[in-house]
Amino acid sequence: MTNEYQEYFKEEHEILRNSIRSLVKKGMTPEIEKWEEAGEFPRELYKIAGDMGFLGIGYPEEVGGTPGDIFFKIVVTEELMRCGSAGLVASLGSLDIALPPIVRRGTTFQKERFVMPVLRGEKIAALAVTEPGGGSDVASLRTRAVRDGDFYVVNGSKTFITSGARADQITCAVRTGGEGAHGISFLIIESNTPGYSTGHPLKKTGWWASDTAEIFFDNCRVPVENLIGTENKGFSIIMENFQKERLMLCIMANMTAQIALEESIKYSGERTAFGLPLKGFQVTRHKLADMATLVEASREFTYRVAARMNAGVNQLKEVSMAKIFACNVSDKVTYDAVQIFGGYGFMRGYLVERLYRDNRILSIGGGTTEIMKEIVSGLIM
Repeated sequence: MTNEYQEYFKEEHEILRNSIRSLVKKGMTPEIEKWEEAGEFPRELYKIAGDMGFLGIGYPEEVGGTPGDIFFKIVVTEELMRCGSAGLVASLGSLDIALPPIVRRGTTFQKERFVMPVLRGEKIAALAVTEPGGGSDVASLRTRAVRDGDFYVVNGSKTFITSGARADQITCAVRTGGEGAHGISFLIIESNTPGYSTGHPLKKTGWWASDTAEIFFDNCRVPVENLIGTENKGFSIIMENFQKERLMLCIMANMTAQIALEESIKYSGERTAFGLPLKGFQVTRHKLADMATLVEASREFTYRVAARMNAGVNQLKEVSMAKIFACNVSDKVTYDAVQIFGGYGFMRGYLVERLYRDNRILSIGGGTTEIMKEIVSGLIM
């Protein structure tokens, strides 16, 4: 454990870190290239992570989790990111945006049926909010759920759903009332429901190992007992979910930048030009210094926001700022890393090339940079 982060990470965090690092080094990193090319990783990895307790970190004991502060979850994300595939991390972690609404607002039945098997790694859970015509405008979603006795009949579609192709269940935002934010509810929809279907996994610029899908609903009959919380009160659940999702995207951005920096430092000591290693040129040293400064500042800001969230302090403004900053830093650092590598940075098989591709989605997912700036401006003016 490095001294400068003892304020945030204690011995128990580092024990967890070492455990995950071992799994990543032995069971993930050697296979990443194969999984990236395949567009998915083995489903068995969920079960391995579940058996080792990683999936349950931060969840209550009564649902099969291992309670702990927010820095345990940060440790999990940081160390998984060292596998070099942000797409894998996103899909393996899709439960962390799908399950919290059920844990916070769900019934005992829902927790037993839809939370516990996922934390054991037996089922895959995804969150389904985004729609083809909606994007960041969540309040305009059109997937409709109409009450019919003991069921809701669901029609519509979702897109850009992480883990969507393989999910056994989705935590799905639907419209049960009128237009706008006040007519939205959350239903848990199982993938074996008649009328539920997925398109081919979407081909993306980055996050190749993450299956991302469109999901279609054609008169899907979903039991009323699968309603999370109160009908037409789902928009607040979406908003509750966003703060931690954005924090984890900050962590992913910071780790993307950190790994790109490490690769650049290593390469600049190995690669020679005009008879000197690249680090022998002032322009390279200063570029690396700028990259390191940005990474350090972004990481510290993110940790500070996390600590305040952990203490129960609302950080809507600050986490939005942190996401803007972390993504800007990752944009800059991955760009400069490719520049240091030159032509090799543009070649498949080099980690910085994948980092550069994977980075691009971070300022879009979980709320675009533009939405983050709208949130911040609304809170400071």
